[in-house]
Amino acid sequence: MDDATIIERLSALGHELPPPPRAVAAYVPVKIAGSIAHVAGQIALADGVPMHAGIIGADVTSEQGREAAALAALQALSALRGALGGFGRLRGISQVTVYIAATSDFVDHPQVANGASELLAAALGEPGQHARAAVGMSSLPLGACVEVQVTAEVDPA
Repeated sequence: MDDATIIERLSALGHELPPPPRAVAAYVPVKIAGSIAHVAGQIALADGVPMHAGIIGADVTSEQGREAAALAALQALSALRGALGGFGRLRGISQVTVYIAATSDFVDHPQVANGASELLAAALGEPGQHARAAVGMSSLPLGACVEVQVTAEVDPA
């Protein structure tokens, strides 16, 4: 994939690729194993603070969760780009898991997760289409309402 094309698509969507994330605990942001890149779970951060912190269905709306999912996916793209030295080796996204901190009666997980899925498809085109799981949780790291984990296909180094 071409760096300039993806950056241009993101810009057209009103997004700027943030700097690649740093690990906040004992892990690496991206682990490449052959032709598979595993991106550690990403949360939407603004100035180091989780965006829309809290529980969806209680103190965070579904729309805010959807926005957080999109920004977490953007953070995952930044992590991939940083680990790969650009988008040139990226072949596509194969799997996305969206963890959603929600009340026990919340049932709109797919709509929240669409924030991540739609951003990836819009930024990457067909290679951004992927399998997905949307999973409800009682809480997430740093109080985030959404965490996005990505598995991508890459050209081996």
